[in-house]
Amino acid sequence: MSPVVSNEALGTGRRKTSVARVRIRPGSGKITINDRELEDFFRIEQDRNAVVAPLEYCEVRNAVDVTIRVTGGGTTGQAGACTQGIARALLKHDSDLSEKLREKSFLTRDARMKERKKYGLHGARRGTQFSKR
Repeated sequence: MSPVVSNEALGTGRRKTSVARVRIRPGSGKITINDRELEDFFRIEQDRNAVVAPLEYCEVRNAVDVTIRVTGGGTTGQAGACTQGIARALLKHDSDLSEKLREKSFLTRDARMKERKKYGLHGARRGTQFSKR
């Protein structure tokens, strides 16, 4: 097990079935997700904006380098997990940002999950089609 360097901050974010492990260290603003660039990993602009939102809101976009490992779920869920992970890592990096991050709900876990399928139905709620004959 490698020792944790003191100028690094770690944070874990979750959304739906996605989990993002975020590592922040002082740097020039480079964001790497699963060894790929931000623009290469998230093709949709909405997802890219969600990932950088906590950094830009706290005005540290060009002051830290972010490395993210994300697994599970789809692209939007992964973007949400990255957002929460970055916010949690920023909080460990600088505890003065707590009020600012809470204000925009970056630290709040979105608890909405997919409802499970029930037996006898086609999905969570959709029943079978009624046949008159």
